[in-house]
Amino acid sequence: MIPKSTRMPAATTKKAPRRKLTPRSLLLWLLAAILLIWSLLALTLISLRWIDPSTTAVHIERRYQAWSHNKPYRERYKFIPLAQISPDLQHAVVAAEDAHFYQHHGFDWHQIEIAAREDMEGERTRGASTITQQLVKNLFFGTGRSFLRKGVEASLVPVAELFLGKRRILELYLNVVEWGPAIYGADAASRYWYEAPARTIGRQQSARLAAILPAPLKRRPDRMNSYSAIIVSRMNQMGW
Repeated sequence: MIPKSTRMPAATTKKAPRRKLTPRSLLLWLLAAILLIWSLLALTLISLRWIDPSTTAVHIERRYQAWSHNKPYRERYKFIPLAQISPDLQHAVVAAEDAHFYQHHGFDWHQIEIAAREDMEGERTRGASTITQQLVKNLFFGTGRSFLRKGVEASLVPVAELFLGKRRILELYLNVVEWGPAIYGADAASRYWYEAPARTIGRQQSARLAAILPAPLKRRPDRMNSYSAIIVSRMNQMGW
């Protein structure tokens, strides 16, 4: 037996002090999370060069709204190649939604300037979003509005322009855009409103379909006489 006087004192282990979260570390974590989310969105967007989307944020949002209000919801959505969409319908949508689609690189700065001036004067009559911007919004952000959403959307637009190209952007947009209650894409819209596939839709029908895009849940093609005539006039001016 070891005498008490010669016993070694029990080793004492000191606990490492906890690292406190400082405002700076919180900010770094937040920035890292934002960068990770943005990277995932950008990679998803790039993958759409080869993969057709099975759904979008707008589709999910409408499905949830129907469920929360206990309303029936029957989604009409079928992705088809651009070659199966009437050139008249392609031209009508570009003329109505983004006349400089083939000239700009994702942002129409002239329309943005006009919209900003009209905002300042309280006479806003048009939107300034391009087809590329609307596509990104439809895919990832739904119908909500916020400065944060606008900022992320704007940062993804160059990615879409660089990796997808105009033809694929237009193909995606025409296939996912909302054309009525639970109606998504050119083919579903053509079959619902005119009982015909998208490849057979003519000039007047195309203009009427394009005319309802700004408010697809409120407008009907057969009531778009005035605006569809304006769209046809724009198509003529653009050489279509």
